[in-house]
Amino acid sequence: MAKNENLNKAKNAKNDEFYTKREEIERELLHYKTFFKDKTVYCNCDDPIDSEFWRFFVRVFKDWELKKLIATHYEPNEKNYSYSLEICEDTNGDGRIDMNDEPTVTQLPCNGDFRSAACIELLKESDIVVTNPPFSLFREYIAQLIEYDKKFVVIGPLNAVKYKEIFPLIKANRMWAGFNFNKTMEFIMPDDYVLKGKAFIDENGKKHGFVPGMCWYTNLDIPQRHKFIDLRGNYYKQYKYQKYYNLEAIDIGKTNDIPCDFDGLMGVPISIMENFCPEQFEIVGCSDVADSIPNVETLGQEWIDTYRAQGGTGHYTANMKSLGITNPKHKIVFSRLIIRNKNPEPRRYPDED
Repeated sequence: MAKNENLNKAKNAKNDEFYTKREEIERELLHYKTFFKDKTVYCNCDDPIDSEFWRFFVRVFKDWELKKLIATHYEPNEKNYSYSLEICEDTNGDGRIDMNDEPTVTQLPCNGDFRSAACIELLKESDIVVTNPPFSLFREYIAQLIEYDKKFVVIGPLNAVKYKEIFPLIKANRMWAGFNFNKTMEFIMPDDYVLKGKAFIDENGKKHGFVPGMCWYTNLDIPQRHKFIDLRGNYYKQYKYQKYYNLEAIDIGKTNDIPCDFDGLMGVPISIMENFCPEQFEIVGCSDVADSIPNVETLGQEWIDTYRAQGGTGHYTANMKSLGITNPKHKIVFSRLIIRNKNPEPRRYPDED
């Protein structure tokens, strides 16, 4: 990798450090208590001085019976430190878990970048990684967790579902949505953040911003992901569902409109991940990931360039007569996951094909 690219990535990693609010962390993590007993937790993008992730795990350390808590964070241009808390001997003789009063602080031979050799050694020691990683490095960050076979609960953007590096993991059921998905989250922002919308400065001079499309991702087998979507009352009728121009599939505008009796391919919004159940549906492909959907007619770059120049935002459908598409049922759509119902009900209206 070129030196300038490394420098740019380091700069981006520092610039998109959004500090997660206590309320957002508790709203998600309080669902996970049973997963953490006797586990070493690593927050590898967190400065304990500022991090609510660190503070959260310190608060629940005894009640959740953690084994150890580790934190490291990135600081450009200087060496950094790791922080750790762990259980100690039963000094009170009451049989309850005790932990050291103060964290152990150890100097690192690096600046705390999660990709450094020292931080990878701490990663190997851990069982579960929990943090808000830099969004600009989300692809690399998840790839590292997968490489070292780590459990995780992390924050990332909704659009990560359609990253070419992330989508195969979603499709293969190697990561999925947490309890809070596709929400607007409040963060404490970097000092150079430009206030907009509902953003404000608090009494301590900290900037607060609201970011839409934020998601918790995990590979812990939470019960949430095994709940079927109730499709009762939605039945396939041809006039209700439009087909794509170059794919034998129907377009679904909202998750609640998925027909319970359709056994073919369906394009659904990527936000379905909030309620996706792998026992109910199979993910076949993604409209934004090249070559992920089998048997799709290739439209060609010239077609796509013209389509986008005229305002198109999807790959599959359009209503521009100049492109030779005259069917008025074809319309522009946003990104879609292509799915199939694993156990559709018998077709109530079999003549509607």
